[in-house]
Amino acid sequence: MLINVSVCAMEEKKYESLKIENIVASGAIADSIDLEVISNKIENCELNTKRFPGAVYRIQDPKIASLIFSSGKVVLTGIRDKNALDEGLKLIISRMKDAGVQCYKEPQVAITNIVCSYDIGKYINLNKVVITLNLENIEYEPEQFPGLVYRIQDPKIVALLFSSGKIILTGGKNLEDIKRGLDFLEQKLSSIM
Repeated sequence: MLINVSVCAMEEKKYESLKIENIVASGAIADSIDLEVISNKIENCELNTKRFPGAVYRIQDPKIASLIFSSGKVVLTGIRDKNALDEGLKLIISRMKDAGVQCYKEPQVAITNIVCSYDIGKYINLNKVVITLNLENIEYEPEQFPGLVYRIQDPKIVALLFSSGKIILTGGKNLEDIKRGLDFLEQKLSSIM
């Protein structure tokens, strides 16, 4: 039992600088939504069809921006954790129902992307990474962008590496994928650093 506790503590320490920056979720909450009606009835719900084909509904607590389309589909962004997603989705559906929208009993909304930041804690020589790994799934053009783009195949994660040791990971649909991608990346980098 003591071993399991210490393994969990070591794993927590390993990922302590891993921080969720944004969660994006999308899916359907209704068969159709009258955008004119909801933009008039729901506070903080804006509609400007000349600029964007959907309504933008901003919630302050939890802080979420939702894009709502007449097809009944939604995209939620700015989310920081799973609880905020669940809470925000309930609030959005409640406001939609109050505005007269017939929402699904079970909304079909799922996480489509998680963006995380991580600090590896040491300098990364990006030129050495490019030369040593020499892989097709690496893009590095320092004149265009100061970071190295590393496309991990399994799990399908894109990592942006910066010489400062900061890393941005994106493309995961859950935190386990992000951690697996990070482990893979650290294994590759350990042979170089």
